[in-house]
This record gives sequence, C-alpha cells and structure tokens, in this order.
Amino acid sequence: MKFPIRLIPDDTRIPFMRLRVLNFTVSGLLTIASILLFVFVGPDYGIDFRGGTIIEVKPISEPADLASIRSTVTGLGLGDVQITEVTDPGGDTSILIRIQQQEGGETAQQEAITKVREAFGDTVEFRRVEIVGPRVSSELAFNGVVGMAVALFGILIYIWFRFEWQFAVGAIVSTLHDLILTLGFFALFKLEFNLASIAALLTIVGYSLNDTVVVYDRIRETLRKYKKMPLTELIDRAINDTLARTTVTGMTTLIALGSLYFFGGEVISDFVLAMMFGVVIGTYSSIFIAAPMLIYFGLRPSDLSNEEAEKTKPAEA
Repeated sequence: MKFPIRLIPDDTRIPFMRLRVLNFTVSGLLTIASILLFVFVGPDYGIDFRGGTIIEVKPISEPADLASIRSTVTGLGLGDVQITEVTDPGGDTSILIRIQQQEGGETAQQEAITKVREAFGDTVEFRRVEIVGPRVSSELAFNGVVGMAVALFGILIYIWFRFEWQFAVGAIVSTLHDLILTLGFFALFKLEFNLASIAALLTIVGYSLNDTVVVYDRIRETLRKYKKMPLTELIDRAINDTLARTTVTGMTTLIALGSLYFFGGEVISDFVLAMMFGVVIGTYSSIFIAAPMLIYFGLRPSDLSNEEAEKTKPAEA
C-alpha cells in the first residue's frame, strides 16, 4: 500500500558528506562550549545531588491540591522545593515534598521540618520524614556516572560485535557528542538536574544509538552492493535511503514529548525539554557525526569480517 503523501521523496539525493568538515567544526566548538558551561556555570542541581529533606504527607479530609500545597511550602522561604504526587501499589495517594539542603547543618534542617509541620498543622498526616545528606547525594552522583560509563562500554562492545571497530568508535563518538551537548543544554537554560535527568540522558543514548544503528546497517548493506563506489557517495546514498524513517521517527517522538511538555505539568517539564533536545541532537549526530566518521577511518568492503564477506558472494549454481 502506497501513501499519497511522503515527507521525503524516494529519489532524494542530498549530499550530506559535503558538509562534514563544517559540521565537525561546529560540533567541536559546541562540545567545548558545553563542557565549559557545565563545569563553570553548571545546571540547577536538584535535591538528589545537593542534599535536602523529603517529607511525605497525606491530606486527611480533602483531596490533595498540589497547587495549594506548593504555594504553602514555597511561602516558607526554604529555597528550592519540589512537590510530587505518588501512588503506592495499593492505590493510596500521598504527596512528596522535597526541600533543598538548608545552610546551618542539622539544626537548620530540623527547623525547616518544624516550619512545614506548623504550616500544615492537623490538615495532613505526616507519613515519612527523611534527610538526604551531602554524602548520600554524592553517592547518587557517583552511581549515575558509573551507570553512564557502563552503558557506553556496553554500546562499544555491542556495535563492535555487530559491525566492525570503525562503526563502534563512530557510535561512541556520536553518543558522547549527544551527551555533552545535552549537559551544556542543562547548564545554559539552568534546567533542574536530578536523578530523572540521568534517566533522560540514558534514554537519549538509547534513541541516538538506535538511529545510528539504522544508518550504519544501511551503510553496510550499500557497501556490499556498491564495492567500487566512492565512500562519500556511498554514505550519502545510505543516509538518503533511511532519511524518511529517521524524519518520521523523530517527528512522532517530538509530538509525543511536546504533549508531555505542555500538558504534563511543571514537575516533568525540565525532563521533557531535555528529552526533546536530545531527540533533535541525536538525529543530527547519526547523520553528521556517526556516518562521516567512517570516512576518516577509511572504511572499505575489505574491512568487513569474513562472515560478512561470505554473505556478499553470489550463490553457486
């Protein structure tokens, strides 16, 4: 069945590789700028990384009103405050209040808890009060970094076994490019950086890798078919062949994320905004970073493994 409308015509032949020097230069400058922004400016670190207090409450007589609770806690002058609604497996709903680390040590933290108790009085049931210290927050940050490193190492091994070392290095470089630019995006717009942000980064890694593998797979197929074709022309052909799929996937993902951003509320807005940026930059890197890396590695059909080479031989009569 053929559709009357196509976003990308079948005969599209865009010379992407002609822009590879410009794209590498721009991406390199943006990468350096992102590192400087993240190190010297930094994002708005959330309670998970700065430490703070977690208070779980449940309204006694009335349904939970997040706006009213947020207004009450914000008015106490305790700094960064996060209000989220949580539901346990039994279907019981409660409110989670996160308050940033107070200056003055343990005494200041206890005073903040007292202010919250006095503000709500007997209107809520206090179910849980926990203090997240600097040591716990530093452990969370360390575990997040380790998790990211393990994910990247797993990607390297997977791509190496599925393709060849040139593809593996290209995938890692483009993935690191996406991660660093996303971190710079967090710092530039002062988005809140917490454990949900780590989840966003890992999701961006998965999306970018999926896009890159699709492009790489088509490059490998085209490499078998056109063994004498110049590598730049061959990669352009492969990218154009997958461009419709890449465009549609990116647009549908952005539409879904856009709905979450506008209707999902303030709690997840920073998370979704980072995801939207990651989808765009992940699509860009698959075309303009991962693919041209193969040119600089001098990939040719002879680089295919013996098993791949066997697949390219014509069947014997």
